[in-house]
Amino acid sequence: MTTTIVYTHAACLAHQPGPHHPESPERLKAVVGALQTPEFAALEWRDAPMGTVEQLQLIHDADYIDDIAQSAPARGYVPLDAGDTLMSPGSWEAVMRCVGAACAGVDAVMDGQARNVFCATRPCGHHAEPAKAMGFCIFNQAAIAAAYAYEVRRLARVAVVDFDVHHGNGTQAAFYNRPELFYASSHQSPFYPGTGARSETGVDHNIVNVPLPRGCDSAQFRAAISTLLLPALSAFAPDLLIVSAGFDAHRMDPLAGMNLEDDDFAWITRELMRIADDTCDGRIVSILEGGYSLDALATSTVAHVGALMQAEASSH
Repeated sequence: MTTTIVYTHAACLAHQPGPHHPESPERLKAVVGALQTPEFAALEWRDAPMGTVEQLQLIHDADYIDDIAQSAPARGYVPLDAGDTLMSPGSWEAVMRCVGAACAGVDAVMDGQARNVFCATRPCGHHAEPAKAMGFCIFNQAAIAAAYAYEVRRLARVAVVDFDVHHGNGTQAAFYNRPELFYASSHQSPFYPGTGARSETGVDHNIVNVPLPRGCDSAQFRAAISTLLLPALSAFAPDLLIVSAGFDAHRMDPLAGMNLEDDDFAWITRELMRIADDTCDGRIVSILEGGYSLDALATSTVAHVGALMQAEASSH
């Protein structure tokens, strides 16, 4: 069994959100370049398949899916919200490769092809609500992957853990009334998009929010994760763990104000792997979310994927 599979696709570079936009194709080039080094020779690389409308419908409203499908322009840009989420001619295939990668990742770990998966895809997804694009996000691939694991792979409990610096309002909205789906998020607060208070707990305490102050450092982060997020995840005991892996809480990130280091992302990855080993035979599908310093994105990805690759290659 391979330890870690990476799903990616060149089509994810063709989503063009416009000049000077922080969610640029250069982000994915930085991530892929950082992983195509001798240190990562053991990774198995796979092309992300196209997602399906049926997969989208696990989370997104049919009318919204139709609107997005018809919004892709032949040239130029079409704004989907107040202006920071746009579609270009290549956007439809890019977002469908994101969804396809996430669901293929679920299949790969469930079928024993790998211990874990990293989806090196863009654009990010965790702000996309069932009927709304926002925050650079069009479809919510992490939420779709969790719903796919529940509906199609017939798992009883699926968790998403999100350490992006922004709260994943879209994932929370999709899971809020679904006790079989668990969402835990650490994020800078107050900050965009304004959701993610401790008091937002879902229909069955299946939502766990860990708001962190601007300037939060490694010690504060690790203490909050250790006391609030990890025990709740362990108690939920998921059959599969999805990770929304955003690296914009890094101290170098230009869009946010937290002060994490590369090793903090390795640390939380190892902690999540420990719980996954206890509850779901180590099955993790990690999906790239934010991170807007190209240097920090590359080094944080190295820390995260390097930790994933240390999983025991054989099943328990």
